[in-house]
Amino acid sequence: MAATSLYIVEDDEIYAQFLKANFKNEYNVLTFVTAEDCLEALKEVTPEVMILDYNLPGMSGIDLYDELKSKFTNTKFIMLSSIDDGTQVLAFIKKGVNDYVVKDDNVITSLKMVLKEGDRFSVN
Repeated sequence: MAATSLYIVEDDEIYAQFLKANFKNEYNVLTFVTAEDCLEALKEVTPEVMILDYNLPGMSGIDLYDELKSKFTNTKFIMLSSIDDGTQVLAFIKKGVNDYVVKDDNVITSLKMVLKEGDRFSVN
């Protein structure tokens, strides 16, 4: 049985590699530094899970989510951001983002909880 595919769209390459290292034993992980690079790869494959950094150069993570949500209805999307702001979280919810994780010291634990628990909104 093939491993679940996990795409990480994160412009900080060191942070992306940190995330990848923590999930590579459980998932087939690919990383992208821009939303545009990810869109190109999505012409070939549909990942089961996508972790999208909100603040990306060019197309933002929320814009990428808007572009993909209707096309990839079986993909689990997780928005990742260093912004811990209730107004921003509310904007994500209104756009249909079910899972939001803050980049903090508990990011790996928070992501694993979201991945394990399914569609539960998480602000940690």
